[in-house]
Amino acid sequence: MAVQQNKKSSSKRGMHRAHDFLSPAPIAVEPITGEIHLRHHISPSGYYRGKKVVKTKADES
Repeated sequence: MAVQQNKKSSSKRGMHRAHDFLSPAPIAVEPITGEIHLRHHISPSGYYRGKKVVKTKADES
C-alpha cells in the first residue's frame, strides 16, 4: 500500500478540496423566446440578449 512521504499541509488540503463545493452554473432566460441557456452564451435558437446573432437551420427553411 502506498504511504505518503510528507504530510499535506492544511493549506494544500484546502486547495485540493476547493472544487468540491462549486455552485451550479448560472442560468439565463432569453427575453424574446423564453429559452433557458448559460449566461454569456447564445440560446439554442441563436439569440443573445434579445438580438438574433446566429442563423439556425430553422431560419433557412
